[in-house]
Amino acid sequence: MMTTPRGFRDRADDGLLTLVGEVPELVRNLVVAEVDSAKSWVARTAKDVGIGAGWFVAALFVLFWSVPALGAFVIIGLASWWPAWLSALVVFVVMIVIVAILALLGLMKFRKISRAKNPGQSIAEDVRAVKEATDEF
Repeated sequence: MMTTPRGFRDRADDGLLTLVGEVPELVRNLVVAEVDSAKSWVARTAKDVGIGAGWFVAALFVLFWSVPALGAFVIIGLASWWPAWLSALVVFVVMIVIVAILALLGLMKFRKISRAKNPGQSIAEDVRAVKEATDEF
């Protein structure tokens, strides 16, 4: 038995029936290798997604605490012209207006989603139409 430089057996002298008989095992080995490769890819990808999500959560945490600092900065800046209570009130009212606008935008988006046709409903309509057409014949 002769081996190739990569360590594989030279199969040039094997008979056709021997080669055909080994096909199921080779296919099984290939499928197992592909499944193992897919599992490995999913594990790596899931790990990367988890780490990426962690970085986004950290960024959102920092942003969450940056908003009050920005508000304090604006209040202190306005307090150099107005009384501190008026500066805080103005910043509060502006933030409430921004919250209301963002909430309305979100509400409009949800209403648009609820008006969208459900794919399940369209499938049911298609089935009903086919049944009606077949009942006519």
